[in-house]
Amino acid sequence: MSSDPNCVFCKIIEGKIPSRKVYEDDELFGFHDIAPWAPVHFMLVPKRHIPSMAQLEPDDAALMGKIMTLAPRLALELGCRPYPEGGYRVLVNTGTEGGQEVHHLHVHVMGGPRPWLRG
Repeated sequence: MSSDPNCVFCKIIEGKIPSRKVYEDDELFGFHDIAPWAPVHFMLVPKRHIPSMAQLEPDDAALMGKIMTLAPRLALELGCRPYPEGGYRVLVNTGTEGGQEVHHLHVHVMGGPRPWLRG
């Protein structure tokens, strides 16, 4: 597993920075956002340091599929109402112009009653 010693998300995954964990397995780590935009707002990140979606390779397809199928389950477990009346947003910022602030691939999952703080 590759890690970046200067990456805040790598430090969270390693337990060097505390977080409110929502999920963990051999490949993924999930935790609540420290500045939530919505009543439910958590992130799923690969444990392996991947700077952004721009660095994904074909071999990462299963990892991304796992994230995208895990997100709905966790969203419901953490308080989002079911589709179609309820729902959630899944967002990946990529690069500076895409709004990415932490350069470790992360998938935001946001939901809950509106209006939300942002978005």
